[in-house]
Amino acid sequence: MNRLRKLAALAAGLLFGLGLIVSGMADPAKVLGFLDLAGHWDPSLALVMAGAIAIGMPAFTLARRRSRSLLGAPMQLPTARGIDRRLVLGSVLFGVGWGLAGICPGPALVLLGMGSLKGLAFVMAMLAGMLLFAWIERFQAK
Repeated sequence: MNRLRKLAALAAGLLFGLGLIVSGMADPAKVLGFLDLAGHWDPSLALVMAGAIAIGMPAFTLARRRSRSLLGAPMQLPTARGIDRRLVLGSVLFGVGWGLAGICPGPALVLLGMGSLKGLAFVMAMLAGMLLFAWIERFQAK
């Protein structure tokens, strides 16, 4: 990867992290308030998600029409369209983890960078889950 691509990746990551902080997505209490439909529901994160979709849809539409990124890298978009058992189980596990902790992977890295013990615990659990998944995949392949 050339220097400009690395700089663009750094800038995008910093902008994404800043957006998570400003929007409140890195605050587990705010996220849990959004997920608490039966209690004191906080709808503000729905606006954050709507804003992300409003920006993402045109960007992905444009990306599908291109063979290369703006920096010249080959365009690599997901091609899978089917819903299978692995997708459903992974989505359920993600949702349960998000609902229990109020944290998902992006905000977890922001929290880790801020020195949060919750962020550290989440990232360690996430890495353990990834290692367990890789081990199960290797075991099933044999």
